[in-house]
Amino acid sequence: MQAFDVVIVGGGPAGSTLARELRGSGLGVAVLDKRNFPRDKICAGWITPAVVAALGLDLADYGREHVLQPIHAFEIARMGAPRVVNRHGAAPVSYGIRRFEFDHYLLKRCGAELRTGDAVESLRREGAHWIVNERLRARLLVGAGGHFCPVARALGARPGKDETVVGAQEFEVRMTPEQAAQCAARDDTPQLYFCEDLTGYAWVFRKGDWVNVGIGRENPHALASHAERFLAGLVRDGVLPVAIAGIKPKGHAYLLYTHAARPLVADAALLIGDSAGLAYPESGEGIRPAVESGILAAQTVRAIQAQGGEFSAAALGRYARAIEARFGPRRWRPGQEAAAPGALKRALAGWLLGTHWFTREVVTRRWFLHEQVAPLRS
Repeated sequence: MQAFDVVIVGGGPAGSTLARELRGSGLGVAVLDKRNFPRDKICAGWITPAVVAALGLDLADYGREHVLQPIHAFEIARMGAPRVVNRHGAAPVSYGIRRFEFDHYLLKRCGAELRTGDAVESLRREGAHWIVNERLRARLLVGAGGHFCPVARALGARPGKDETVVGAQEFEVRMTPEQAAQCAARDDTPQLYFCEDLTGYAWVFRKGDWVNVGIGRENPHALASHAERFLAGLVRDGVLPVAIAGIKPKGHAYLLYTHAARPLVADAALLIGDSAGLAYPESGEGIRPAVESGILAAQTVRAIQAQGGEFSAAALGRYARAIEARFGPRRWRPGQEAAAPGALKRALAGWLLGTHWFTREVVTRRWFLHEQVAPLRS
């Protein structure tokens, strides 16, 4: 049996960030993931300048071999209403990426021992350690494996039972030259369409000859029919050609921060990224919270290591407090359900979503770009 100080289950942005932040700490770190990388990852796929700063990304280096689409504007509408176009100037306000490439890039540079294509089949405690698959021993076990992460389940999470999740369907495809010519979406201007009942939104995001299309809703009931109507509308309005709109989307689920009831820490264990349920409630974005949770977790782990302490729940509580300080209190309780906006709120939102000020200053700059929150540095 091989022993590590830290075993991270999940090689996405949260897990790879934590592993990279622990380099030089003297801790032995392994990253375990059930998939081999590069792997398909369903995600609209854009990163803000805050993520670039937190990761210390060299954009010139990254863009040489990977899709890196500068974003200068957003088109926003309530479904069925005209789109409002807001341009944000010469400097990019975000960058479109493909998660297929982005996650692999981050994982390759993280510096940990990588065990990809290795699913978690068993977890058990043995004294102060976790035993993973009867092959790995860990002083600290970290869940970074998404909403259905086995570590989160081991800590008591019950996906689909105690928490209201967002269900999403989307696809990403490389267009032929003919399809690209017929696609009316601009590659520097993602399109966002809020559902009429305000319980989700859909998007069209072009990145050169790639296009990502999807919809996410807090109430996943009848999600497929909502997706079908949305795609039909894109064809009707000339945004997408029929051949692209006819692609069958893939489904996934994630948890908004305000809907998370699962614990963040336990004895010798903690959760980061989507495993912890950290996606921003307004936009559903998970990349920035994932990266920042990896940084905050590393700060806690390093502090405990420097003091010669154990990874007890009490000691790891510093991480939980840092998450709440960064993202706000977690007030969700098991069994609680999300309430749909009332008629008055829907009417007001419908009017606001037709204005340049609200779509630019609130929807884009505050909800999606989080410009009001300073980047978290490693």
